[in-house]
Amino acid sequence: MTNGNFDRLNISAGLASVAVAATLVVLKLWALGQTASLSVAASLADNALDLMMSTGGLIAIIYAARPADEDHAFGHTSVEDLAALAQSMFVAVSGVVIGWVAVERLLGVTEARIAAESQGIAVMVLSIGLTLALVLWQRRVARRTGSKVVAADSLHYLSDLLPALGAIGALWVSSRFGLSHVDSVVALASALVLLVGAVRIGKGAWDALMDRTADPALVDAIAAIARDWPGVSGFHDLKTRMAGSRVFVHIHIELDGDQTLREAHAIGAGLRRKIIETYPQCDVIVHKDVARET
Repeated sequence: MTNGNFDRLNISAGLASVAVAATLVVLKLWALGQTASLSVAASLADNALDLMMSTGGLIAIIYAARPADEDHAFGHTSVEDLAALAQSMFVAVSGVVIGWVAVERLLGVTEARIAAESQGIAVMVLSIGLTLALVLWQRRVARRTGSKVVAADSLHYLSDLLPALGAIGALWVSSRFGLSHVDSVVALASALVLLVGAVRIGKGAWDALMDRTADPALVDAIAAIARDWPGVSGFHDLKTRMAGSRVFVHIHIELDGDQTLREAHAIGAGLRRKIIETYPQCDVIVHKDVARET
């Protein structure tokens, strides 16, 4: 399969993700208006985050196919981190608001009036079906193309199923037993999940914008490849930084100073290709130095 076909598959997964997220937001807005359920509101906030993340992921996929230009020598992937930082702020505010209203309802400050539970349950069941269909397609695309963005988006949507199931349970209990406070408990738990997610997303984006080094396991794996590469007697100054879904790698390798420039270039180029083949998200620069005499 060619790179062009890979790009088209990845874009199709991104478009499907945006379409499903937008559909779920519209459906749950209607369900929220019908039921006034906080657990539905929490699920709606999560889907609004999904819509932003999916849109950002689609932009990232499209940008990933563009080469660097004179103004952006390292590409445009840092826009992912800026978008993620904004997303984390939105999620944190949503979590605080939903949690605040849930606590007020539990304390009796405001009355919980849940209605039209059956309509709300129908919407949540439909949302689960759409989410599962999307996850299956994304996983198929990720297996064929190796796209990290599509794979990450798939995992995120899979994690949305638990809040949706919680909302269904809360609506059913309210309809069957009249226990409307269960909805507030589920909403409070969902709010905590949203806040934890906001911290995780925000920290990851902040680390990337501050040029934090890549995952230590990835750095160690790259070091192992360089250490065992034929013709390389040693290496130093292995540096990494992240920008969106890209990992930029700089490494100095030590070579025999008596070999030809062509031979030295072949060793460095082979090492670079191996790292990129193993970790496609990496952008690698290999510097060649003369090995220290012992």
